[in-house]
Amino acid sequence: MKQTIVFLMVILLWACGKDDPKPPKPANLIFPLENSECTEGRVLSDLTSEVEFRWGAGSNTKDYELRVVNLLTNVGQSLRTEQLSAKLPLLKGTPYSWVVISRNTQTEVSATSATWKFYNAGAQTNYAPFPAAVISPKSGASVVRDINNEVTLRWEGADVDNDISLFEIYVAETNLPEALAASLGPATSSFKVSVSANTVYYWKVVTIDREGNRSESGVFSFKAL
Repeated sequence: MKQTIVFLMVILLWACGKDDPKPPKPANLIFPLENSECTEGRVLSDLTSEVEFRWGAGSNTKDYELRVVNLLTNVGQSLRTEQLSAKLPLLKGTPYSWVVISRNTQTEVSATSATWKFYNAGAQTNYAPFPAAVISPKSGASVVRDINNEVTLRWEGADVDNDISLFEIYVAETNLPEALAASLGPATSSFKVSVSANTVYYWKVVTIDREGNRSESGVFSFKAL
């Protein structure tokens, strides 16, 4: 009996001393630069070029998944690699976002890098703004109204040419918000909208630059409580 107890204690100590799997850490994005015009790349045709994405290593990582999304169509492409770079064919004169996900074989936990946006250079000399990134409310979220029966909408705009002139905010109770709620200056990144309890609202942000170029954020929804 004593030998059995000693054996169990040894097994317990060994198990407690065993290292837990270490989750991967996020990669650091390097190129293409955030909110930039990417002028590097190998020309494939009049419409496309091959762009090389580069990032810094995330510790405890076996391989990486590169995800790139066309911001005009929301169509994405991805690949996995153990390297710190990867090449993908992209449309010229088109805005993209990209992100890198770090993984290893010891755990199902992954780590996601920051998300950067860029324009793949085309023939144009002036670019439309990037679609505004909605910060809050998150789409589908339930939001408690403040004391004035309002909810604060927050977003972030960016433009390669740095010439945003206006944000138009559209809010409605239908999933195609066409009612203009506000026209706001380029330094604005939030807007309070009056809402009713237990009602679902849909909203979007249209970004306009000094040349009249426009981009839409897409439609997001929230339920006011």
